[in-house]
Amino acid sequence: MQNVELAGADLRYDAQAYPPAQADALFAALHAEISWQRHRLRLFGRDVDAPRLSCWIGDRDAVYTYSGTRFDPRPWTPAVARLREDLAARLGVRFNSVLANLYRDGRDSMGWHSDDEAELGAEPLIASLSFGAVRAFRLRSRATRAQALALDLAHGSLLVMAGATQRLYQHALPRRARVLAPRINLTFRRIVTA
Repeated sequence: MQNVELAGADLRYDAQAYPPAQADALFAALHAEISWQRHRLRLFGRDVDAPRLSCWIGDRDAVYTYSGTRFDPRPWTPAVARLREDLAARLGVRFNSVLANLYRDGRDSMGWHSDDEAELGAEPLIASLSFGAVRAFRLRSRATRAQALALDLAHGSLLVMAGATQRLYQHALPRRARVLAPRINLTFRRIVTA
C-alpha cells in the first residue's frame, strides 16, 4: 500500500489489494448477496432519489444518519463479513459498519461531500474497496473548492482515508457516460456508539 501525497491528508492506496480472479468472485458475491435499495436523500430542502443503489450494513447498534435520513443497519452478508475480517487484519481496525454502493453504469454517481457526520468521530478512518468498472475519484479542498487529486479506482483496489482528510477535503465520483459496466464500492467505517 502506498501513501498518496495530499497536503494535510492521510491517504493510502493499493490498486491490487485483491487480484483479478478474487476481485471478480467478490464482485459476483457482493452483487448477489446485498439487498440493494434506492434511497431517498434530502438535498437543498427537497427529497430526491440517490443516483445509485445502496445498502447500510453493520452491527446492530451502528445506526447512521446521512442527509436527514436514519439508516438502521442490515445484517452482515457472508462476503462483506469476510472483507471486514480481512481489513481488520490488514489495517488493525475493527469496523462496525459499511456503506455499500452499486453504480450500475457511468450515469450513477456521488456528488461532492465529506464523510464527517458526528457519529464517525473527529478523524474517521474510511476503508474504501472498489470492484468492477474503473471509476474516476476526485478530491477537492473544502476551503478553496480547488481540485486537489484525481485517482482512478481500479477493480480490486483499496483506498484508505484517515486523519484530517474528511475535515480538509471533499470527494466525489462524477458521472462518466462512456462507462457501461457496473461498479461496487464498500466504504467500511467505525460508528461511535454509546
